[in-house]
Amino acid sequence: MHEQSRRAALMSDLNDRSREVFRRVVEGYLASGEPVGSRTLTRSMSEKISAATIRNVMQDLEYFGLLGSPHTSSGRIPTQTGLRLFVDGVLEVGEVAIEDRERIDATLGQNQPDVTTILDRIGSVLSGITQGASLVLTPKHEAPIKHIEFVSLSADRALVVLVFADSHVENRVFTPPSGQTPSSMREAANFLNALAEGKTLSELRQTVTAEIKSRRQEIDVLARELVETGLVLWENAGEQSERLIVRGRANLLDGSTESQDFDRIRNLFDDLERKRDIAEFLELTDEGEGVRIFIGSENKLFSLSGSSLVVSPYMNADRKIIGAVGVIGPTRLNYGRIVPIVDYTAQLVGRLISDRSRG
Repeated sequence: MHEQSRRAALMSDLNDRSREVFRRVVEGYLASGEPVGSRTLTRSMSEKISAATIRNVMQDLEYFGLLGSPHTSSGRIPTQTGLRLFVDGVLEVGEVAIEDRERIDATLGQNQPDVTTILDRIGSVLSGITQGASLVLTPKHEAPIKHIEFVSLSADRALVVLVFADSHVENRVFTPPSGQTPSSMREAANFLNALAEGKTLSELRQTVTAEIKSRRQEIDVLARELVETGLVLWENAGEQSERLIVRGRANLLDGSTESQDFDRIRNLFDDLERKRDIAEFLELTDEGEGVRIFIGSENKLFSLSGSSLVVSPYMNADRKIIGAVGVIGPTRLNYGRIVPIVDYTAQLVGRLISDRSRG
């Protein structure tokens, strides 16, 4: 049976009492991070029932794989399956709080000309509001290239200046192959500019790859290495222009007291920082509009982290998905609050991108 169908069947098998116990255990765990015991539930259940009866219901829910029992406690916590079932069938999503909306809206009030700067600020605010780490996938600039120039900054740092036909300019710092000289950089730039006219970066990359294969003997080795390094830079971008902006890493690290949790979160971000091909992040959101929630191992990007990702795509004026915003944190995220925040932020970014493309 398909996993989603199995979960739906599980939910329909639960009677009202079991559903309420399940809901209250999950809500209690999400609020406190602690296992929820039967005595706690006797004080909050809508009907007056004994702790013994609640324990029996918890055992049934554990049998169904919805709850688990940590060794150190008599209380229960939701399993990954339980969290998924809660998110899909029980979770009540609220409105974005006025103060949260105002903080998000304020990021657009400073009239920055650079979209990436605004998205970086949005990521910082999103992280601050949710107390998690925020992820913002910025759109590629797909206007045709007008001019390319390489500038040496030091032995191990160089700058590529990209001038687009729509007058947009990007300066990207990167580490060039060793042994580069000003003449090899000029040669690389001349080679690229001869091919670049009327092409976007993606199209130029394809053209250059083919040209390098056919003209390998004609191009100086160092210049070829620089061109190839530049191609990697444009597709996967270095620190100065990373398409995936991450803010709030410290929120996850500071909130973790267990060394095992600390290692897990550190591994999560090491994995994220190693991700040079971030197409997968966008793939997570390409099944249509709306917020998607990935819990634990459902999350393809961070399957070893045991964390949750709440993510939503944003679209341009042509209703094409061009990027995404998200929040990552422990599986006990306050989903009811964070889902509408991510949704609101994604819609805001989409409008921002659309308005600027019209302007």
